[in-house]
Amino acid sequence: MDGKIYEPREDLREFVMCYWTLDFPREETPQINTIIPDGTMKLIFHYGDLYWHHPVEGERFLQPRCFLIGQLTRPYVVEPDGDTGTFVVRFHPNGFLPFSTIPIREMENQPIAINTLYGTEGEELAAQILSADSTTQRIEIIEGFLIDRLTNIKTIDGIIKSTVDTILATRGQISVGELSEQNDIHRRQLVRKFSKIIGLSPKQLSKTIRIQSTLKSLLNQENTKLTDVAYDNEYYDQSHFIKDFKEFTGISPKEFYGDDLRMSMIFDRKS
Repeated sequence: MDGKIYEPREDLREFVMCYWTLDFPREETPQINTIIPDGTMKLIFHYGDLYWHHPVEGERFLQPRCFLIGQLTRPYVVEPDGDTGTFVVRFHPNGFLPFSTIPIREMENQPIAINTLYGTEGEELAAQILSADSTTQRIEIIEGFLIDRLTNIKTIDGIIKSTVDTILATRGQISVGELSEQNDIHRRQLVRKFSKIIGLSPKQLSKTIRIQSTLKSLLNQENTKLTDVAYDNEYYDQSHFIKDFKEFTGISPKEFYGDDLRMSMIFDRKS
């Protein structure tokens, strides 16, 4: 389920992390996919068949054909309804704010239809993306749309960018206190900025990045003992590690080693 990844143009790199496409026939796609929180928001365009979402509570429902997925704080379970054909715009953790029409925090764990975000402009964008003949055309269309909405290139907050960079560089192994000290900003002010710009608190983003790092080490079998994995990722103890792992994945670390489950989990293998 990795697909193909494409880089954004230079003047969007502060905001857009990458684009990617997924193209798989139904029989090659796991029946159930668990998407693990990775700290980023994504615009998703299904030019293939749709996906069912299985929420934690309530009945499953078909996702919109074109939508934004808000910040995830728990596993997000989806199921293909047919053949997969998907174009994804993945933003940096602090990159979507200039393009949002809804408070970031209000979109947590939800698919927001493109017309809810952008009205008729969103419907026109969706029609163009879906009717495009190639990934190159889709990238040109979305980049034109984003550039038109990017009226001020200085909308990236320097303190938040620096803090996010530090969280990524330390693989989430840093406290909020250390982050506020390094950036000379009061802890509560930093938390408010994160909530507005990213939709997560600094602690939530750090936990998300740390679990992503842990998943990669498990997948690569860098350690075979769970106690070593917990130690290498600076968890207080093994019970703390297992608690966080279940919170983000819905399964235990031991269950993750099962081939079927591992293949059905989608997380950030590349950063």
